[in-house]
Amino acid sequence: MEKALAGKKILIVEDEPVFCSLLAGYLRTLGAKVLVASNGAVALQVLGREAHIELILCDLDMPVMNGIEFIAKLTNEGISIPVIIISATNKMAEIDEVLRLGAKDVLLKPVSDLNEIKKSVLAYLHPTVFMSGAIEQNNLNKDWLTLKHNSDEALNMLKQLQPPVSQVIAHCKVNYRKLNMIDKPGLILDMAALSDNELAFYCLDISRSKEYGVISALLLRVVFNSLLQEHIVHHSRRLPSMAGILNRINNLLEGAGLQGQFPLLLGYYHTINKTVLLTSAGLHASIKSGNRQIQLDSGVPLGTLKTICSNQVCSHSAEWQCRIWNTNSQINLMLSSMYSG
Repeated sequence: MEKALAGKKILIVEDEPVFCSLLAGYLRTLGAKVLVASNGAVALQVLGREAHIELILCDLDMPVMNGIEFIAKLTNEGISIPVIIISATNKMAEIDEVLRLGAKDVLLKPVSDLNEIKKSVLAYLHPTVFMSGAIEQNNLNKDWLTLKHNSDEALNMLKQLQPPVSQVIAHCKVNYRKLNMIDKPGLILDMAALSDNELAFYCLDISRSKEYGVISALLLRVVFNSLLQEHIVHHSRRLPSMAGILNRINNLLEGAGLQGQFPLLLGYYHTINKTVLLTSAGLHASIKSGNRQIQLDSGVPLGTLKTICSNQVCSHSAEWQCRIWNTNSQINLMLSSMYSG
């Protein structure tokens, strides 16, 4: 009988010799051809000389080049080999970042059962067999059901995933302040780089749906990650279709059975040509640049209609502020391009 991983070439990127040896030996018993690298820099050298590597198993905390830097390098160079993270990290932000960069799965150390690694490896080497649409949808429904019955845990997860109040992203200095009424669920902010000179952000009001507000925020993060990866893979010079993205999110919320109103604002900034796009479906917002201020009509929240007719503004500025608010909360964003001119 043919072994499960017969003929498959797998690269392990791991700086712990004992675990690396254990994992390599296990995969070889399943028929895989295994290559090893002690950090991301060595792994890139292996990829440069070895053809037909089908899967990468990668740690995060490594010297010289860590796992996040390694995956970012793969993404920037257009290397589309699936990556599964195996790490002892307890930082949600790190897990979130590698998933946004395109990692297919994250397994946490210590790994007590190597069969869990086998299942994950098979799922991405044989997706038509192990990852049918029915299985994926069933797993998704189970995850949502678990989170629905553990709303405090889900809310705590959201808080951990909030972006830092000050950071540099896509050559743009970003700062923000959030003001929420005590004991009131408020506005959830998220942002990420689309490229070296583009960033996107969204703001979701989770207070309008008591039952599904937190769950919708977690689902939106999944959708946002997917949109980021699509933009990276199919990057073009055209500006993103903000209205199209809003309607896509609206359909996904409906398809997931999440009922209620979900006010949402999407933002986009190109730090070279200074283009600012804001699209709102149910949230108040304004842009201020110098002495100029633009008010954005709130529009209709997601979850209200089958098709959303959103309101959008377009502006150009090297430095600008965005105020987003509802009845209980507000967020003040300050953005400044690091490109001169």
